[in-house]
Amino acid sequence: MAFSGWPAEALDFYEGLAADNSKSYWTRHKAVYEQQVLRPMTELVEELAPEFGEPKLFRPYRDIRFSKDKTPYKTQIAATVGSGYVRLSAEGLAAGAGLPHLAADQLGRYRRAVAGEPGAGLDRIIAELAQQEISVVGMDVLKTAPRGYPPDHPRIGLLRWKGLIAWKDWPVEPWLGTRAAKDRVVAVFTATRPLSAWLDTHVGPPEAPARGR
Repeated sequence: MAFSGWPAEALDFYEGLAADNSKSYWTRHKAVYEQQVLRPMTELVEELAPEFGEPKLFRPYRDIRFSKDKTPYKTQIAATVGSGYVRLSAEGLAAGAGLPHLAADQLGRYRRAVAGEPGAGLDRIIAELAQQEISVVGMDVLKTAPRGYPPDHPRIGLLRWKGLIAWKDWPVEPWLGTRAAKDRVVAVFTATRPLSAWLDTHVGPPEAPARGR
């Protein structure tokens, strides 16, 4: 079936899950999740895949092994499509792209690029996205300049980031239950292509971990 948005039942499901994050709630409402939440997301990412890349849906279960919060279920559904990311929760829809957690080797390449001539290109991309009301935010931001970089560097703000993501949120509106939701996501994925290209060129994927002997 073609993507036609998320019905109100999808938002009601997550409001209920936030209030009662338990296996019993999940079991009672599993059919609602599968038909009103998961099915539309699956339809959406399958439609986006030919233009934006391979889709991947995230599991609804939280990894609670090392967390003080033992609630078992995520209160959102999310997926990646190529370099793009889309998320639905009771608060509304969100979409973005970027590298929120840079591995050590990626971080080194990112900082060298930002400090050099490519950094001016990243500045321009961020400014252009801001004009489209898409924010680029830093993740795990250092309080001071990273080692080896002067605190008065013109792009010291970017150098302090250990990850970055372009992001746009939309609150719940009637269009969320229509195909117009896809149009919003497509607009963000299209606008963030220059950022993804910059990251692909100057940062790239993390190095494969060395295998033990």
